[in-house]
Amino acid sequence: MRVEIAGIVQGVGFRPFLYRLATANGVSGWVRNTTAGVVAEVEGDEAVISRFLKKIEEEAPPLAAIARLQAFAMEPRREAGFVILPSGHGEGPVQIAPDSDVCPDCLRELFDPADRRYRYPFITCTNCGPRYSIVTGVPYDRPFTTMAGFPLCDRCREEYETPGNRRFHAQPIACPVCGPRLRLLGDGIGNEDPLAQAVRLLREGRILAIKGIGGYHLAVDACNDRAVRRLRRRKKRDEKPFALMVPDPEAIDGIAFADESEQRLLGGAERPIVLLRKREGSGLSLLIAPANGYLGVMLPSSPLHHLLLADNFSALVMTSGNVSDEPIAYREADALARLGDIADCFLTHDRGIHTRIDDSVVRVFQGGPLVLRRSRGYVPRSIRLPFSQTSILAVGGELKAAVCLTAGDQACLSQHIGDLKNVETLASLEETAAHLKAILDIEPAGVAHDLHPDYLSTRYAGNFAPLPRIGVQHHHAHMASCMAENGLEGEVLGVVFDGTGYGTDGTIWGGEFLLGDYRGFERAAHFRNLPLPGGDAAVREPYRMALSCLYSLFGTEAFDLPLACCREVQESDRELFLRMLERGINSPPTSSCGRLFDAVASILGLRQRITYEGQAAMELEGLAEGYGDSSPYPFVMDDDALNFTPMIRAIVEELSAGRPRAEIAGAFHTTIAAATAEMCGRIRQRTGLARVVLSGGVFQNRLLAEDVVARLARHGFQVFTHRLVPPNDGGLALGQAVVAGQHLV
Repeated sequence: MRVEIAGIVQGVGFRPFLYRLATANGVSGWVRNTTAGVVAEVEGDEAVISRFLKKIEEEAPPLAAIARLQAFAMEPRREAGFVILPSGHGEGPVQIAPDSDVCPDCLRELFDPADRRYRYPFITCTNCGPRYSIVTGVPYDRPFTTMAGFPLCDRCREEYETPGNRRFHAQPIACPVCGPRLRLLGDGIGNEDPLAQAVRLLREGRILAIKGIGGYHLAVDACNDRAVRRLRRRKKRDEKPFALMVPDPEAIDGIAFADESEQRLLGGAERPIVLLRKREGSGLSLLIAPANGYLGVMLPSSPLHHLLLADNFSALVMTSGNVSDEPIAYREADALARLGDIADCFLTHDRGIHTRIDDSVVRVFQGGPLVLRRSRGYVPRSIRLPFSQTSILAVGGELKAAVCLTAGDQACLSQHIGDLKNVETLASLEETAAHLKAILDIEPAGVAHDLHPDYLSTRYAGNFAPLPRIGVQHHHAHMASCMAENGLEGEVLGVVFDGTGYGTDGTIWGGEFLLGDYRGFERAAHFRNLPLPGGDAAVREPYRMALSCLYSLFGTEAFDLPLACCREVQESDRELFLRMLERGINSPPTSSCGRLFDAVASILGLRQRITYEGQAAMELEGLAEGYGDSSPYPFVMDDDALNFTPMIRAIVEELSAGRPRAEIAGAFHTTIAAATAEMCGRIRQRTGLARVVLSGGVFQNRLLAEDVVARLARHGFQVFTHRLVPPNDGGLALGQAVVAGQHLV
């Protein structure tokens, strides 16, 4: 039989696995890597071959993911033995494995004084270690990785060439004799071991830039309030939470609550940051996640991290090595230049990073994962589409940028790149697109982008002329993204709630009920439009949206209400603000659900100005925890719009009457969920559609999402949500790609 295996089957020990399986079962033949995956020719008794093929899928290596296995009959050649051949060519794209945490075997060796790799920060084997971040080309062999410059010593060479060894053809294989080495850079560095010095400096409260798998982290002792404060000041990050790294699962108990699902995510090979509810009295600096009930926690994701934390720290702050709004640094010269004013010292090494890749962020939703930032550990795993389509490059939107490249029925959604607000992040997006095209060997037939004409991604799409460009409406892309992730075809009702998206009528959408499929949609309903005073300024200053809501109720008297948001506009500026609202000057209409969350957070006095995206809504969700089953406020359902003016009036009245803010926040969430379910019911009466997909950044809110899902399910709807593709704009490119693919048939 000729056996062709596609999926994540290179760099994960698949060829030695097949060698051992064939040898144990008396199968002869050969196996090799190709640019399409793994190909083997196997020969033996019919029953033996049948059992062999079954075991391939049942016993595949831990990092492998078989997307397709096909076997074709051939004439027997009567060959003896089984061999691994050098890599060759093939048709179709190969899938590279994501970067992975240290496997148990390597971890045991790392801390074994008798092992020759004892405390070696670059220990790895076929079952773990860097993959995507070090790949420079295909097929996945050592010459096409950043390990090409490290010739193997005799002992490593023997392991590398022995099929029965755990390190057989492990491309990042190394040891202290022949592999990469640590260096510590900075003023006053002595001659002692770089790792020991780094631990000492962290204990002294110094800020270290540490080179990890996909880039640099900025690290400080999480219990040192002074060090955390200095990091915030230097990084220009006022309030956005810092991520934490803890040495082991036991250390989590002292700082946060983690249920079984959260523990499983934390311990997975992907090693994401998982959002966990805080414990009080943990001893951590209160500046790590101010005004936030959650901590972003991860376990060590490389041998170096294990060595830094073990027996040294209960937790380290491990935040992305960048200045706010810039991509993470991953090349040494760039890191020294950009992080030199932040870090006191640099713990670096000479194993190159070819592709920068940030940490993934996940939270648990209904007992399973909800990926909020899809990056290290998950990329470049492909997403299986429900159909085969023309190859498309989709370039995403503006926030949480990512690109997507499709081939046949596979879509590769890139790692999180960042917000496209500067040339550095745009350059990172361009590098990512070029790298994916190269390693997947795909030349797109078209380019998909957002309808917004001023996004840097939209302008970048113009660089691919004469390829056809397909503009995809923002919320249609969100809906299509959720459909594609869930393998749906046909028409659905898309409930898409987010902050801002360019609508087909030129207004700003964000509270949408869409009817459609991949080819098109109609806007069935939406939140009632309100002015957005100051345009983008209202995103940064929630009090503006609060006053917009209050003005629709109370007119000019809104400025005299005894609310903190009303005092934000000085007496001298009131006339100008009123003209903006009355005449729509620099106040575009918006149906945004996200801005409604901002408005209520402002009215409740939580947040009048934000320092990072989504801050007001996150704090409103945190306040509402435990009050999500409150009775809803009144709202009005017009023909095609949800009007929440009665809810705003009730909130103002109850706040004045002294109702606790947490109860009001809970009732607000309940109201949005109840109104959503009722509008879906009305649309079903008209259309008969009972399949609903939920997408958009607002559905990162677990309290709201769980309530909406429960209500729709009770009313007989079939509900589909995101899991491994972000509901926020990080998943936008996937939706753009499948919509564009349907227009280039």
